[in-house]
Amino acid sequence: MPGIDECLLKAMTLPGARGAAVVDWTSGLALGTVGDSPNGDHEATAAETAELARMAAEQTAFALTESHRPAEPWGPPGPPRPALDRATFGSPDLADPGKGAPVEDVIVTTRTGYHLLHFVETTFDSSVFVHVWLDRDEGNLALARICLKDLAERLVLG
Repeated sequence: MPGIDECLLKAMTLPGARGAAVVDWTSGLALGTVGDSPNGDHEATAAETAELARMAAEQTAFALTESHRPAEPWGPPGPPRPALDRATFGSPDLADPGKGAPVEDVIVTTRTGYHLLHFVETTFDSSVFVHVWLDRDEGNLALARICLKDLAERLVLG
């Protein structure tokens, strides 16, 4: 089970990886960083990506699950969705996959790179994500998503 430093070093082995960080999205603090930062300041980048992660994680528009969809396209809407909060986001019920994190990844593409934010699900009130910055010419976004999911599942926090 890798810790934060090992996770970040493994993330940097991805093709085109320029930098990586483990960030707490409620505080905006970097728990660990490696490589370059898009703006030259890892702490500023952590705060900026945390704001994006927080916006995505807290929006009910991204939390629609199959259990909330109507049976038929013309049928009545399903039951109303409960309001999301940190307890709902960070405490996935393993018996009901629909109760886990509503957002898995946030991907931002720029002219020169990709920013991939992958949320880490834990058994405690988690508000952590892994951010990897990839060079657009050398990076492989699909491979990065697969590898980050694996890293996040094995990541030991604490």
